[in-house]
Amino acid sequence: MRAALIQMTSSDLPEENIGQVRELVREAAAGGAGMVLTPEVTNCLSTSRDWQRNVLTEEAGDPTLAALRQEAASLGIWLLIGSLGLKTTDPDGRFANRSILIAPGGGIVARYDKIHMFDVEISATETFRESDGYRPGARAVLAPTPFGAVGMAICYDLRFAHLFRALAKAGAEILTVPAAFSPVTGAAHWEPLLRARAIETGCYVLAPAQCGLHPASQGQSRRTHGHSLAVSPWGEVLADGGEAPGISYVELDREEVARARARVPSITHDRGFEGP
Repeated sequence: MRAALIQMTSSDLPEENIGQVRELVREAAAGGAGMVLTPEVTNCLSTSRDWQRNVLTEEAGDPTLAALRQEAASLGIWLLIGSLGLKTTDPDGRFANRSILIAPGGGIVARYDKIHMFDVEISATETFRESDGYRPGARAVLAPTPFGAVGMAICYDLRFAHLFRALAKAGAEILTVPAAFSPVTGAAHWEPLLRARAIETGCYVLAPAQCGLHPASQGQSRRTHGHSLAVSPWGEVLADGGEAPGISYVELDREEVARARARVPSITHDRGFEGP
């Protein structure tokens, strides 16, 4: 199976982003990809909660989801929408950060709501409180496909190794980590964490990313790290998307998962312990 990781620079205008992502999805399919993955918040990257309330919709009415379901059906591909910002019916009005896997017929196979919220103070000028606008999910998701079971995660989830181990022990062979990573933490931690998750689980790790300076109609513009990565089950970087929008391709072979796990079968070696 050939997979394509789309790297893009989403703005805070969903209709504008639809055109960008459709073009890249079509290019990826023309390049032979049977599975195409987009980054976190494909539909709208914004720092303004007021703006998000104006432009986001609930899942049933989301135009990006409708457009990409149509593309998956017309191109005959599997398509992972890394995530969409979506309105919910929660009483507090918070959004969902939802990853959606679409089958070649255009049907939705799986949904995953980001569990871990990015509430951090990286520096005096870079602070994030994702939980102010987004409510956390509570369920890990494993999706069966003909080319291997897919364990779904999003961005900050990457720092919580137990989630990925649980997915691998439940049968995941491919782990997806769409992201909009900060340039500061990205430079320091992005590649080491992705490689560690692959090594610990013996899974492919596919991490399509947002990149560059994101245009803002309201609120502050934001930069993201880029460097979409594909990592082998042995921990080797197979593709790096660099810092500009584009597509990275990688060949997936389920036998590589079996070989890595046969060499170091650590996911079968858990032991209970006391303390600390």
